[in-house]
Amino acid sequence: MLVSIVVPCYNSESTIEKLADLTKEAFDKLDGYEYEMILVNDYSRDRTWDAILRITERYPNVKGLNLARNFGQHAAVFAGLHYADGELVMAMDDDLQNHPDQIGLFLEKQKEGFDVVFGVFRERHFSGWKNVTGAVSRSLLFQLIDRPRDIQMSSFWLARRYVIDEILTYTGNEVFIQLLFFRTTHNMANITIDHFDREEGNSNYTFRKGFRHFMTVINFSDVPLKLAVYIGAFFCVCGLLALLGILVFRLTHPAAQTGWPVLLGVMLFLAGILFMLVGILGIYLGKVMFTVNKSPSYVIRDAVIHGQKDRAGEKKEKAGSRV
Repeated sequence: MLVSIVVPCYNSESTIEKLADLTKEAFDKLDGYEYEMILVNDYSRDRTWDAILRITERYPNVKGLNLARNFGQHAAVFAGLHYADGELVMAMDDDLQNHPDQIGLFLEKQKEGFDVVFGVFRERHFSGWKNVTGAVSRSLLFQLIDRPRDIQMSSFWLARRYVIDEILTYTGNEVFIQLLFFRTTHNMANITIDHFDREEGNSNYTFRKGFRHFMTVINFSDVPLKLAVYIGAFFCVCGLLALLGILVFRLTHPAAQTGWPVLLGVMLFLAGILFMLVGILGIYLGKVMFTVNKSPSYVIRDAVIHGQKDRAGEKKEKAGSRV
C-alpha cells in the first residue's frame, strides 16, 4: 500500500533533509507499505528549496513543489495533495515536532476502519502564548463547526484516498484542511502521540497569521450569521421592553424627565452592534467575491516529480494553479 506524506515547508533548510531520512528509516521498519513524500516549499526566505532539490536527487520517491509566494501552511498542504498518489495520505510538519517514528501508530489505527486519524499530543511543546491562543481557537472552532464532539484535530493526520479526492473538489480561495475533513466524513479517530521540541528556530506562526487562518472558518460555518440574527432579535426585544417600560414610567410619574445621555448611549451601543453585524455580512461577501473571481489558493512556480522537472501544464488537471 502506497502512503503519500505531504510536508509544507517554510524556512526549514536545517531540518527537512533529516526529516526525509527519518521517514525512510520509519518505513524500512514497516511491512506492506511503500511511501512517497511531497515537499512543498511555501516561498521560504532561506535555502529550503535547494535542500528539497537535494532530497529529490537522493530519493526518487520524493516530489518537490516550489510555490510562487507564501500562501500559508494549509494552502501548501492543499497543493501537495494534488500530487499525492497514495491510497493513504498523511500530512506532517517540517520542524520534527511531528516525528516520523510515530507514523506506524497512524497506520495501525487506520486498520480499524477509520477514514481520518488525527494525532493528539500527549504534551504540547509550544510557547505559553501559543498554547493559550491555540486552546481558545480550538474551543471556538468546536462550537462553530459540525464535527464529532470527541474528536480533536491537529496538523499531524492520516486520511483515506476517497476523503482526499473529495477534498480536492473544493474550489474556495482559502483552505482549512481539517474543516474540509469534517464536511466529508465523521468516521474519525484520535491517537495519542508525542510532541517533540523544535530542533531549530522558532515557530513561523505569528498571532496575525494564526488569526487570519482562524477566520477562514467563515468559509465553512453559518453560525456567525445565525449569531447575528440572534443578537439583532435580542436587542429588538430589549428595545421594545425598554420603550414599554419608559411608557409605563411616564404614565405613573408624569413629572419625571428622561435624559438625553441615556438615549444617546443606547443609540451609540445599538449603532456599534449594527456595524458589527454589517461587518460580518461584509466578510461573507468578500469570501464570495474571492471565490467567484477564482483567486488561486496556491500557485506552483517549479515542480520536481520523480527526479524530473515538471513541464508547465503537465499537471493542469490536478493542480490548483501553475505558472
